Amino acid sequence: MDDLTLLVEKLKNAFHDRLVSVVLYGSAVPGGTEDAFSDVNVLCVLKQVTPRELEDGEPVMRWWRGLEHTAPVVLSETEVAHSADSFPIEFSDMKERRQVLFGVDVIEHLQVDMRNYRTQVEHELRAKLLRLRQHAAHILSDGPALLALCLNSSSTFCVLGRHALILAGVDAPPERHVVVRKLADLLKTDMSAFARLIEIREHSGTATPAKFTDNPLSLFGAYLECIRKMVEYVDGLG
Repeated sequence: MDDLTLLVEKLKNAFHDRLVSVVLYGSAVPGGTEDAFSDVNVLCVLKQVTPRELEDGEPVMRWWRGLEHTAPVVLSETEVAHSADSFPIEFSDMKERRQVLFGVDVIEHLQVDMRNYRTQVEHELRAKLLRLRQHAAHILSDGPALLALCLNSSSTFCVLGRHALILAGVDAPPERHVVVRKLADLLKTDMSAFARLIEIREHSGTATPAKFTDNPLSLFGAYLECIRKMVEYVDGLG
């Protein structure tokens, strides 16, 4: 039994008739761009979310996090119906690529309000850039750790870069190497550091490839510049 099948069984046992839906979304959906570092993104929808539900679900969430998966997003039916205007990135991604693992498809008829779309893309880019710098500040001299940080963040920035392309009216397929190439064309800037990280992700089964020969600090600096250019572009659309 694979992790996702077991997760659904554990959620059903924890919540019984309070469990409405379990939805896999993002790059881990079959046919996506899954690699060794892809997050397994799961939406868990309950009839309501109270301290009782959180308590009942705690053993499941602890087990799932112990497998080093991203914690499921837990929402009530009402929250799903009324949150699409606040999270246009996440819900538009769910609309595009998802797999219902249990229950009803709560996303199928959801209308995503895109009025806050550009603002959220900029906010996410800036917030995650700040977090990347914070995490890097104390490991700059540790090459393997710095490389792992860059690799683990590159998928998120690729998603946000894809949304920057969408904002620009550019066709944006999910393939990461295509996204990076199109960003280089759109921003008229060197995105080779970003492309290098995507290459490493897609051809290595570990966060610190044994044959890695690049200078991690130099790669990190060029990667930051790629992200800065994306932020600058999206900000200029406001």
